[in-house]
Amino acid sequence: MTAARAQAIAAGFDLRALPADFLANPYPVYAALRESQPVRRMPDGSVFLTRCADLMAVYRDAQTFSSDKQVEFAPKYGVGSPLFEHHTTSLVFNDPPLHTRVRRLIMGALTRRAIAEMEPGLIALVDQLLDAMEARGGGDLIEDFASAIPVEIIGNLLDVPREDRGPLRAWSLAILGALEPTLTPQQQALGNQAVTEMLAYLRTLVAARRRRPGDPERDVLTRLIQGEAGGEQLSEVELLQNCIFLLNAGHETTTNLIGNGLIALQEFPDAREGLQRALHDCAGDAMAEETVLGRAVDEFLRFESSNQLGNRRALKDTQVGGVDLAAGTLVTLCIGAANRDPAQFAHPEVLDLTREGNKHLAFGFGIHQCAGLSLARLEGRIAIGRFLQRFPDYGLSAAPVRGGRARFRGFLHAPFSVR
Repeated sequence: MTAARAQAIAAGFDLRALPADFLANPYPVYAALRESQPVRRMPDGSVFLTRCADLMAVYRDAQTFSSDKQVEFAPKYGVGSPLFEHHTTSLVFNDPPLHTRVRRLIMGALTRRAIAEMEPGLIALVDQLLDAMEARGGGDLIEDFASAIPVEIIGNLLDVPREDRGPLRAWSLAILGALEPTLTPQQQALGNQAVTEMLAYLRTLVAARRRRPGDPERDVLTRLIQGEAGGEQLSEVELLQNCIFLLNAGHETTTNLIGNGLIALQEFPDAREGLQRALHDCAGDAMAEETVLGRAVDEFLRFESSNQLGNRRALKDTQVGGVDLAAGTLVTLCIGAANRDPAQFAHPEVLDLTREGNKHLAFGFGIHQCAGLSLARLEGRIAIGRFLQRFPDYGLSAAPVRGGRARFRGFLHAPFSVR
């Protein structure tokens, strides 16, 4: 994208009317907005934030900026629709006390020990997928690898029977696709259908788990059902909707992390060569390898954030970046822009897999920071590290196909071959 084209898109920037070349590469437009209109007033009265400092200020002030989406989603989905009921009940789109109760229950099953115990199973899963692709001489980085990993991991966390996991990815794509700034009637219908079908399935799963509880230290669904000892339990609606949230949140963003990382290594051969050299140099040293891959994963998250946009609503008159906002103003937090802010990151347009002190916002910040960030980082390290170990000379055999979405940035397909 030329600088002139980026400036032209920025001058008339509207999340509800995004051109195809923006979706292919939004970063020049983000840079233009950050320089000229860091608090961009949108045609619908909302504001769009692109500076890292402004996002941090909003994340920190949960008393002023609400995550509750009932006001925003009522006209978008229709009150009482499956999409409205789901997205206004899930953890990420709520304020305390519901947010606090659900998050505490989830975090209790995502302890450091519990995540460490997942590693052997994760390695076995990744190696199984790599074996299958090696036997075929290649495959699709997304369908055959990146998306297959988080579906299994979250399926294991909720103890979804393996034979029932087939529809999970399609349900997730439909429900999360409905979060895009603009929504076609077809997307809305698919999203509502996915929520309805997913709820029907989860009711049977929850009923079975009530009859035969699992280990609450490892089984998130059992933990959500039982609630806190002596404390308040989730209602059936809260329980079911947050199971959908867990399956979706753990699937789409981690799929994008793994896929974006492996494709970025194709687009930046110097970074790929440097990473492979560093991994070769620390072969046999598990801690050093974890450090190398950990930095790489965080840089992939910064450079191509899986989730590009967040949202808040001002509960009272306030200011952001020196701009007055009236109570009720809807605020879009552009994570993708903040993660390339030169005020926060040196040489932000460079993919630097050795970057230290990488305080990116890909997992959010504050009370809504991603509850599964440690698990996502583990999945990224194991998946990308073992893929490179097995296929050091992999190459794309056709142009990768992007998802064509503004909020969730990733690929749908990326055919590759083993050289």
